[in-house]
Amino acid sequence: MTHPSGLSTAAVTIYRLRVANATAGPDELAARTGLPREEVADAERELAELGLLRPSPAGGLVAVGPDTATEELVAAGDHDILQAQVALGATRAKMQALSGHYLEARSLRSERGDIETVVGLENIRAVIDDLSRTVTGSVDTLAPGGAQPEQATAAALPSDLRVLGRGCRLRILFQYGARRHQPTRHYVSSITAAGAQARCLGHLPTRMILYGEDCAVLPVDHENTGDGVIVVRDAHVLSFLRRLYEYYWSRATDFLQEEGDSPLGLSPVESEILAQLAAGRTNPVISADLGVSERTVARIVAALMDRLGAGSRFEAGVRAVQLGWVS
Repeated sequence: MTHPSGLSTAAVTIYRLRVANATAGPDELAARTGLPREEVADAERELAELGLLRPSPAGGLVAVGPDTATEELVAAGDHDILQAQVALGATRAKMQALSGHYLEARSLRSERGDIETVVGLENIRAVIDDLSRTVTGSVDTLAPGGAQPEQATAAALPSDLRVLGRGCRLRILFQYGARRHQPTRHYVSSITAAGAQARCLGHLPTRMILYGEDCAVLPVDHENTGDGVIVVRDAHVLSFLRRLYEYYWSRATDFLQEEGDSPLGLSPVESEILAQLAAGRTNPVISADLGVSERTVARIVAALMDRLGAGSRFEAGVRAVQLGWVS
């Protein structure tokens, strides 16, 4: 018997289980469905041919949303426009028949609580892709660390443009160090030209993405964002995170605006470094916190000490406070 998608009943059953239980192995799937091990393997091959299952770096297979699989199938056949157009109609018809199964099974995974932990790079990408495709209203991002990896911005650009194309608001907060990174500036120019907003600030607490009023995604480990993410749906926590985002956004400056000097003749980066110098922080800590290189921090610290006539970092901090350069 076949499903309206053209898939076998066994393939649909395995797909639903793979979506709801990303870490389930073949033996567990066979036990839960009552299917022979060989039939489970055949069903997974059938799904993999359509791009609905893909290998995970952590081992095993991870389920992919029908829309994502459709886009990849179409892209793979794009060398022949006519065939791609024909394939698009047929593929969309198949995938639409599976959308209800995918969303229902995906919701079962979310029902485990208002806070969900997702591990594995492929699983994280699948969750982010789903949220980007279904979000309505707004996407607000904190992007600390200065210069953003070129591979990350290149991958994010098409998704961001699709979000903007649906009429959603898109805002991103960077740190000052990102302004000096040309690939990041090019990415920001591309999305702002399409209607996005981007600002800069000296310090950001962590990486975070807020998807409308529905959920937020934060890293499990701020120092290693690839370790996993936490998907938050609790209304009270989301309210706090949104207030936190608005607090930082209201204090930031336009990303593409040229850096101006303060009344004291200090640039925004110099002011941030001076404040942290007065707080007794070391160059490596300041570098990591502001997203600028240690070499840049060392150069600015030396120039500030010279302007203050200070012979040590401690003396520079004391003089900056005495002169009212930092509060």
